[in-house]
Amino acid sequence: MNLLQTVKEAALRGEPCTIDNALEISETFDLDLICDAAGEVSLKWTGNHVDTCSIVNARSGKCTEDCKWCAQSRFHSTGCDEYDMIDDAELNHISDINDSKGVGRISLVTSGRKVSPADIDRFCQLYRHLGETTRMSLCASMGLLTRNELQKLYDAGVRRYHCNLETSANHFKSLCTTHSHEDKLQTIAWALEVGMEVCSGGIIGMGESLRDRLELAEQARQAGACSIPVNLLNPIKGTPLENTPLLSEKEVILSVALMKLVAPKCTLRFAGGRRRLSPDATLRLLHGGISGVLVGDMLTTVGNSIDQDRQFFEENGFKWC
Repeated sequence: MNLLQTVKEAALRGEPCTIDNALEISETFDLDLICDAAGEVSLKWTGNHVDTCSIVNARSGKCTEDCKWCAQSRFHSTGCDEYDMIDDAELNHISDINDSKGVGRISLVTSGRKVSPADIDRFCQLYRHLGETTRMSLCASMGLLTRNELQKLYDAGVRRYHCNLETSANHFKSLCTTHSHEDKLQTIAWALEVGMEVCSGGIIGMGESLRDRLELAEQARQAGACSIPVNLLNPIKGTPLENTPLLSEKEVILSVALMKLVAPKCTLRFAGGRRRLSPDATLRLLHGGISGVLVGDMLTTVGNSIDQDRQFFEENGFKWC
């Protein structure tokens, strides 16, 4: 039995591949063989359905953090929208559309290091309303909250918390100086303590190595994430990464497949940036480790049409949920 077969059999039992073995696989085996192995692992742990979610930009711009990739940082001049809290009518409109189209989850996402204690109470009111008026599961992405603030969200119906690690702990230091991986890991630990699931992934294509991408998957898995979003960097004019070269489709496909072997039980969730990929690449990813998808528009960029996504997934044998 060769290394890829050995790793695949272990992953089918839920045992993660080591990063060194994943890197060796990347240098030894054909891409399609690696993707096929990752696809088998994905089918074993998440079936042929695609776990769908949507995000709402509930607070935009004026962020105090200096993340080099982000359009909403006040350190960068990008011309993004700025507002303190989404209008109730706009939120109801967005949530009604997503619910009517069968999207499984919805998350309110806020800019800034964290939401203030006073605003947490207001957001909890919005979550209670969503819980009463939609069938979607409720998620939140509100920065580096305390345990008590996370408990308030849980009591309002939020069952999954999103806090991206963004990249490997080592590479993160070159991309953000105003908070750390350790800050994020603390928030994740508190979210788990109050009973939430955790969604934590990041962005690939920010100048990191393949090892960094695999370390991101490993670190998210070890932190307790059940869902790992994989965003492709969308270089935004006005940010320090605006001239970063795009990853090739082949590199994206390889990275995702290996990340699946490193985190076999986790849902790898295709998120921002996928709009630029060809249908063939998207299908290869769905058969090569991806089993979740963020649908609709992103925070400051346009996403795929929900209807087009659903048609594409279902025509290719995947169940929408």
